[in-house]
Amino acid sequence: MTHASTMSSSVIPTWIDASLCNGMLRGIERESLRMQSNGFLSQSSHPQALGSALTHPHITTDYSEALMEFITTPKSSIAEALNELTDIHCVVHGQLEAGEKLWPLSMPCMLDDDEDNIQLAQYGSSNIGRFKTLYRRGLGVRYGRRMQTISGVHYNLSFPDALFAALQQHESNQQLKQLSLQDYRSHRYFGLIRNFIRLTPLVMYLLGASPSVCRCFLTGREHHLQPLDKGTLYLPEATALRMGRLGYQNSAQKQLGIHYNDLHDYLDGLQRAVHTPYPAFSALGLDDESGEPMQINDHVLQIENEYYSLVRPKQVPQAGETPSQALKNRGVGYVELRAVDVNPYSAIGIDEHSAGFLESLALYCLLQDSPDLLAAEQDQIEHNQTEVVNRGRAADVLITTAQGNQPFQAWAEAHLNAIADCAVLLDQSQNSSLYQAALQLMQQRITHVEQTLSAQVIADTVQHGGTWNFGSVMAEQHLHSYDQHTLSAERTQYFADLAQISWQKQQQLEQEHALSFTAYLAQYR
Repeated sequence: MTHASTMSSSVIPTWIDASLCNGMLRGIERESLRMQSNGFLSQSSHPQALGSALTHPHITTDYSEALMEFITTPKSSIAEALNELTDIHCVVHGQLEAGEKLWPLSMPCMLDDDEDNIQLAQYGSSNIGRFKTLYRRGLGVRYGRRMQTISGVHYNLSFPDALFAALQQHESNQQLKQLSLQDYRSHRYFGLIRNFIRLTPLVMYLLGASPSVCRCFLTGREHHLQPLDKGTLYLPEATALRMGRLGYQNSAQKQLGIHYNDLHDYLDGLQRAVHTPYPAFSALGLDDESGEPMQINDHVLQIENEYYSLVRPKQVPQAGETPSQALKNRGVGYVELRAVDVNPYSAIGIDEHSAGFLESLALYCLLQDSPDLLAAEQDQIEHNQTEVVNRGRAADVLITTAQGNQPFQAWAEAHLNAIADCAVLLDQSQNSSLYQAALQLMQQRITHVEQTLSAQVIADTVQHGGTWNFGSVMAEQHLHSYDQHTLSAERTQYFADLAQISWQKQQQLEQEHALSFTAYLAQYR
């Protein structure tokens, strides 16, 4: 990517008009643990009144029965997406029982010593339902269940075809000009992905909100953290421990060689991983002593979703398609930005300024030159990410680039200045001032390190006397904001109907007995 000190000219071509951004869509997925009133992870089942976690389009579970996931539909503005996410939170809040609350931090609430008390998500007796639970059992066997209690926010974003068509028309490279619009769109989205990976240290610094963790999360694990307060561990200058080696890690995946230089190579790499046995996973065994399956298979990845990445190319699968088949058949339809911590100060885990920054950044990544991402640069990026995760707020933190080292603050400011034009363009297209306001707020976080979310989390954790006390105070505050958000009668009915329909869909799946589960599973082994 362009060296920060040379970024004076705009990445936006002179011919681009704000109207080319009309038709952008965004959707949000937010994860949150259910917490008991005593501060420990919930042991109760997913609330029945919310519908089936297997088939509900908005309210489901992720790894464990207590890890909820809220999903908005694609929306034409940030305000609409955040409003729907708020609706979902309010519906869920209304159905939580026995004093349970939604835990507001990325790193988990209190976990007891027995990992088996992190109950796997249950999806009923259909083959697909049992398969989903088995996948989660496999993750637990491979990486431990504690790692799977971490929450995040995934921000899904698509740009309109009119923008891609205009970009292609202005290409000087004849090969790119001759691609189908679908292939050209995929080409540009992969450019966005490579640049987003290059800039993840910026995202981790600006949106990172996991500088500390409850000691119970690290039971039985070696770590490099220091004691902060009452059962809380931290690193003094950390930003996003969730994104470091204490978070989602898969040593097997390091050897995959999955590249983001074009769609074909990416899909080939994924398929190799899904079909290649991995000795360490083979040694764990496929079934337990009683003959019950413990893993889908012993491959590097049980299924494609196991590949953990900071950003994913996505396409909406049609009936019977895997994510890879959808991408192969119809190209990249949108990107999923995954390097985002839950914001504990927002009742819905993300606010409009984070959203405005992410969209401005994504447009910048799309329009900026994006050379292939090769091994040497990938190593540099991983070094930069580790530095910012562990000590991003330190005054002497450096970013390593092809041109040498430079202070993180100068690197970050240069990129934010370059992103500013994208914020202006998006404000023009939406007739708003949100995007520029978001960039100004992020600029403040670079110049005033104490204004970062991670610095605020440390200060508030100390003030409240530990992670659990701080999280509980924020969870209680969020209850009031859910109570103040009024759902219309129409929206209330919409969610009630969805819950009912989702149970009917689950029952239909459970009545289809074409294959035994053993035969169903054999396809993946």
